[in-house]
Amino acid sequence: MKRDDDGSRGQPSAHYGGNEAGNDELAWQLSALARTLYQDQQPDEVLKSVVYAAIDLIPGVDEGSISVVFDRKTVSSRAPSGDLPDIVDALQNEVGHGPCLEAAYQERTVRVPDMSTEERWPVFAQKAFEAGVGSMLAFQLYVDEKNLGALNLYSRSINAFTDESEQIGLMVAAHGATAYAEANQVEQLSESVSTRDRIGQAKGILMERYKITPDQAFYLLSKVSQTTNMKLNAVADQLAATGAIPDSRNSGTKNS
Repeated sequence: MKRDDDGSRGQPSAHYGGNEAGNDELAWQLSALARTLYQDQQPDEVLKSVVYAAIDLIPGVDEGSISVVFDRKTVSSRAPSGDLPDIVDALQNEVGHGPCLEAAYQERTVRVPDMSTEERWPVFAQKAFEAGVGSMLAFQLYVDEKNLGALNLYSRSINAFTDESEQIGLMVAAHGATAYAEANQVEQLSESVSTRDRIGQAKGILMERYKITPDQAFYLLSKVSQTTNMKLNAVADQLAATGAIPDSRNSGTKNS
């Protein structure tokens, strides 16, 4: 996906006039946010910290949430701060368009000054205004080859967001994107190590029981996975827990 010339994600919206916000207090708060995010090891905890930091630090924000787009098609709402973002995120998923998806897909910042007069997404805007949203601000939060995300910020007031809101929001989103990516890598590594250990334990059981080699034990596990339509790690789990090799007549469907 295309990036800005400096390699960063996101860019000011069309409403941005060029004024920058910056002071010692803000710098201290952003440093504290960075420390908090890198202490949160679980991805969901990182997302919650990003949302609540945005509410605390960005002028005009009443509520927030994060939209996650898996495989560029399945959208889910994460870490909503209250009922309003939950409702509005569901509306956006229902109609299939809106500022959050625009920010996630187009690698940009999207500002909606007045939801009652917004014309880019008329169906979404009307329903969001009726739900209580006066204005809205969305930033691309992170992106990889398949998955996208956006930080969604809501205000019950019209024209609540300014250039200062965008400037601080871009910094919060940048911290959040980096921390979330790292937390995801740590979680995936932990899952990979855990899966490898479980398969190794199952191989050991088969090697001892049938006096076969490690390669033969792995081949046997793979064949059971295919015939039972179970994932390899699920076969290993069942064998390690019960001592029994799963039977295709009693197995469930393999998760995709």
